[in-house]
Amino acid sequence: MAEFALIDRIRARTTGRGDVVLGIGDDAALLQPRAGAQLVVTADTLNSGVHFPAETPPADIGWKTLAVNLSDLASMGAQPAWCTLALSLPGADADWIDAFADGFFALADSSGIVLIGGDTTRGPLSLSVTAMGQVDTGLALRRDAARVGDDIWVSGTLGDAAIALRAWQAGTLDVRQPADDAAIEFLRQRLARPTPRVALGRALAGIAHAAVDISDGLLADLGHICTRSGVGAHIDPTLLPVSAAARARVGDASAREAALRGGDDYELCFTAAPTQHDAVRALSERLSLPLTRVGTVMAGQGVHGAGSEPHAPGYEHFL
Repeated sequence: MAEFALIDRIRARTTGRGDVVLGIGDDAALLQPRAGAQLVVTADTLNSGVHFPAETPPADIGWKTLAVNLSDLASMGAQPAWCTLALSLPGADADWIDAFADGFFALADSSGIVLIGGDTTRGPLSLSVTAMGQVDTGLALRRDAARVGDDIWVSGTLGDAAIALRAWQAGTLDVRQPADDAAIEFLRQRLARPTPRVALGRALAGIAHAAVDISDGLLADLGHICTRSGVGAHIDPTLLPVSAAARARVGDASAREAALRGGDDYELCFTAAPTQHDAVRALSERLSLPLTRVGTVMAGQGVHGAGSEPHAPGYEHFL
């Protein structure tokens, strides 16, 4: 398959839209942001063997490649709008590309984001997306706005993806196909196809002070809020939301440890004034999404647990 045939294959899956003046096929795209909005831009790269097992099905890779970027937009309260895709591929395999596109565009279409361009090269399997969204001027959620006394909330359940990854490393989970056991399959799906909390991010405007998506572990990512906001945080590990599947797989203590440090959750962590408690609960019910209070923002530095010492950081690529 030649490079431009590959591009044409991907372009055939895109849809036209009025805010895309010029899409795939030129040196760059032309976009028309809406009036009264600020542009939110993020980029993530996924490498085979680092961000997903090499044998991961291409449809799952396609989904996750976009999902991690949508999660960043969600944490800023942005509405997804446009994205680019850069592919480094060992070879141009039509079946692989089609399956990858199945996963990528299934999430793109359901999230309202449109592919507007990108690049293709030969090399080790690596996938990079630049995603763009829009947020009403002045209403973006940021890491630097947490306030002392805020409640700390997280969405969904934490630690599932990390437990699935450890099971794969131990040879007890096959990422290539659905598992017969429902609990194991739940964990596999949490690793392979995380759910970006776009609707939650959009709904937190006027409720949350600060927000971050949980990609490197709750401790590490909440630590970013603390650093940027000049505050500390106290987490109660007994409050962490862990799934029944995680408990069944590794037990309660290990499940909570995975929730603290595991990463790859792509849930949202946000802070809000205690007076917003009822609003958060109502939002949880409206979105049918568990939102759990896990701690408090306090004066000081770092993220603390039951003791007085700050927790160690979560996952870091170069350590």
